[in-house]
Amino acid sequence: MTGMVTQARPPRRDDGSSVQIGALVPLTRPGWIEAGHHLLAGLELAASDVNDAGGIGGRPLELVVRDTAADPQKAAAAVDELARLGVAALAGEYHSVVARAAATRADALGLPFLCSSSVLDALTDQPTDWVARLSPPQSRGWRIYADFLLGAGHSRIAVAAQPSVYWAAGTRILRDYVAPRGGTVIELDMSALTPAAVCDELAAHRATALLLLVGHPEPAVPIVTAVRRDQRLAETMIGAPAGQPEFAEWAALLGDDGAAVPFLRYLPERLTPLGEQVETALRERLAAAPSFVAYEGYDTVTVLADVLRSHGTDRARIAASWPSVAVEGTRGRIQFSRTPDISVWQWAGPPVQVVDRDPAEAEPGRFRVLHTG
Repeated sequence: MTGMVTQARPPRRDDGSSVQIGALVPLTRPGWIEAGHHLLAGLELAASDVNDAGGIGGRPLELVVRDTAADPQKAAAAVDELARLGVAALAGEYHSVVARAAATRADALGLPFLCSSSVLDALTDQPTDWVARLSPPQSRGWRIYADFLLGAGHSRIAVAAQPSVYWAAGTRILRDYVAPRGGTVIELDMSALTPAAVCDELAAHRATALLLLVGHPEPAVPIVTAVRRDQRLAETMIGAPAGQPEFAEWAALLGDDGAAVPFLRYLPERLTPLGEQVETALRERLAAAPSFVAYEGYDTVTVLADVLRSHGTDRARIAASWPSVAVEGTRGRIQFSRTPDISVWQWAGPPVQVVDRDPAEAEPGRFRVLHTG
């Protein structure tokens, strides 16, 4: 899908001009394809709704989509290309390390970027006015997850982690939060361990919780299967703060073994009236229940369309508008502010839940809300 351009039912104009937004989405492996499809569905639905409402001052809104494939270098090259093509702004991306590469390049080029679904605190090395973000920073979400673990009685927490800036940041956040509260984080290096060896380590360390800080489906699925089959670990909770169980592929690959694996989800107790309308349309578009990532995509284009209508397509004016944004999204009112230790403009109020797939046999597709923050 690299190089694909989509246009969502724009109103007709004789001169054929459009306002273009560059959309960065993981659509091929090793990217998380299902997340990419949900993100793109939200982006495209919002663009369609914008155009049905008259576009941007009568001009059609057009998404210029580029597949990042979870590759930071590919994402940076896409930002360069989209900047040359003249897009007014960038939207999207799911993988945090990829979003960091895109944000760094957008900052260098002076191209506004509204990041949809990536949580790494340090999206850029230095504070920037060119980048804003909808998803909560990792430090906030993962501390809420740590609160859930401690509240559930888990003080010996093992993390099965692959080498990554994102996973390393998550491990550090967890350790710094639980250690003063009497907890211990045990690191298991997945570049050196098999799933069977992970089970042995869990038993040896008497860990009561195992967190999957690894890719999906490999090696997350084999690890879950191994732990569920090991009688020594019958009482061990498996968790996935990064959200792997959110998507249908998780349930399809793991069945009952994939239930009761708590993860972070960025949805409120109740969607806004707009969110309820969007949910219906996304279900039809995806032929499945929309994930929080789809709503993030929708909100991204909704915010950018509001900015473009109010401030035009000049890139500097768009970037200067972040502090004045006040938009009703699918999950609440979106406003950006400066947050301590976060280098980009941040939506301070995105909802955060810890949820899991209900293990009850009668409700295999239902999610339980276990904790909110």
